[in-house]
Amino acid sequence: MKGFEKYIPFVPQKIENRTWPDNTITKAPTWCSVDLRDGNQALIDPMNMEEKLEMFHMLVDTIGVKEIEIGFPSASDTDYEICRELIEGGHIPDDVTIQVLVQARPHLIKKTFEAIQGAKHVIFHFYNSTSTLQREVVFRTDVAGVKQIAMDAADLIYEMAQPVIASGMDLRFEYSPESFMGTEMDAAVEICEAVLDHLHADEDHKVILNLPTTVENCMPNQFADELEYFIRKLPGRERAIISLHPHNDRGCGVATTETGLLAGAERVEACLFGNGERTGNVDMITVAMNMYVQGVDPELDFTDMEKIIDMYERCTKMRVPERQPYAGDLVFTAFSGSHQDAINKGFEYMKEINTSKWMVPYLPINPLDLGRDYEPVRINSQSGKGGAAFIMHHKFGYDMPKAMHAEFGAVVQEESDRQGVELKSDTIWELFEKEYLQVTGPYRVLNSKLNADVEDGVAHSYFYGKIQHKEETIFEVKGEGNGPIDAFFNAIKDERMNRFEFIDYKEHAISKGSDSKAVAYIQLRDRWGNDFFGVGVDSNISMASIKGIICAINRGKKIEHIMEAMEAEQ
Repeated sequence: MKGFEKYIPFVPQKIENRTWPDNTITKAPTWCSVDLRDGNQALIDPMNMEEKLEMFHMLVDTIGVKEIEIGFPSASDTDYEICRELIEGGHIPDDVTIQVLVQARPHLIKKTFEAIQGAKHVIFHFYNSTSTLQREVVFRTDVAGVKQIAMDAADLIYEMAQPVIASGMDLRFEYSPESFMGTEMDAAVEICEAVLDHLHADEDHKVILNLPTTVENCMPNQFADELEYFIRKLPGRERAIISLHPHNDRGCGVATTETGLLAGAERVEACLFGNGERTGNVDMITVAMNMYVQGVDPELDFTDMEKIIDMYERCTKMRVPERQPYAGDLVFTAFSGSHQDAINKGFEYMKEINTSKWMVPYLPINPLDLGRDYEPVRINSQSGKGGAAFIMHHKFGYDMPKAMHAEFGAVVQEESDRQGVELKSDTIWELFEKEYLQVTGPYRVLNSKLNADVEDGVAHSYFYGKIQHKEETIFEVKGEGNGPIDAFFNAIKDERMNRFEFIDYKEHAISKGSDSKAVAYIQLRDRWGNDFFGVGVDSNISMASIKGIICAINRGKKIEHIMEAMEAEQ
């Protein structure tokens, strides 16, 4: 691809004896939602007041976020109004802190203090850009210049905060050296140290140092090196809370967040479903659920994912992609036959060993934990024999014998190839009905009677009945055997129906209570070695077995003339 030469490669931060690769994430960070700020700013049609309030309450009441950046109240009347409504309207629970964003400019800082009057818990978040590129292109200044901007803002904010704090507000400070990832780390340390000093930070009055990957321009491991280096070099580290604000320009937002946590970060600013400028902010849900599936409590609640998705799509007019981790419509779906088979075996294995641990291949999380409709297997032309069987079992209660999976799977795959689309579960059921439960000829049992007795400790079964062949022939049959199936086979041994060998059968109940029915699966083999399955359903298990035999015979008769013709040719 031409033109690559014009791009300037990222220069990694040199660091010796890095420690972050040996660390693990064992607890949740402090979460801060920036959906109402970064997320809203990125929308084609920004949210109105009602939509912002709905999202705020979803974040607080359903998900459990405790820190929320509600906007940039000095930048627009809309953001100012939402700030005032949240405070004056009593929307903010006592354990939730609102965060307001402002540039390091005096008149905007003063306007922001007006906006937060009357709030109980506030984070006053100010920023200025510090990166090499921004200094050169935008501000035409040096490190000392951007440092002075930050210090002047810190002095003004600290001065204006004192009477507000004295009035009873819990007011904390947050500073972001915007484009931290593109700033020389020694310069970032120098600027942030100065901000801590000018805000009079100490261990009892910590300042949040939010270190944004405003434009993601390096690999996650290189960012972790930067972060570990920064934390090592920062004087008075105990005065600061290290926070992350990752964007996703390289598609590495989640990885950058996770490596940043390994490198010492304690807090994460994120958006639902990765909404945000350009390629988005880091996805709060993915980072949180990645912890969850590693046995770490994310301290957020996504057990009603469908409700969250519905709110998000309605308020933002955005769509959650089908492949969005943990939330997309297809993320708990397996079309591949081998995947479907492994999923099925995973559930069977968990039952077999009676474990509460999740041990299902290809599904890293139980969809039920997210309140999702459980549909791990869906069927298209790539699906295998196990997928249709899984749906028939878990959706409709028909637990087909394994030997039958291939036969019915071929029926389903043929239909999927014909339609060229995914087959829904109702279509799978219709195919099963047509193939097994609606087979009416050429043989039909018109009436029947089964008796059983015990003689000398040996059980005997007797079958009497009338069978119709096509529309013209009706004949009576009777037979005796050591069970209903044996009795029926003996009854038809003198008819063309008996040209099948009984191989196996399986039975189980398909409903409970007074209307309980039984299903029987019968496997027969013709004299050419072809196997056929039949399915019978009846309130009487013996009659279900006989119906299954008739079904298998009728299905086998469909190709008998073909086999006889081939035999004659030979």
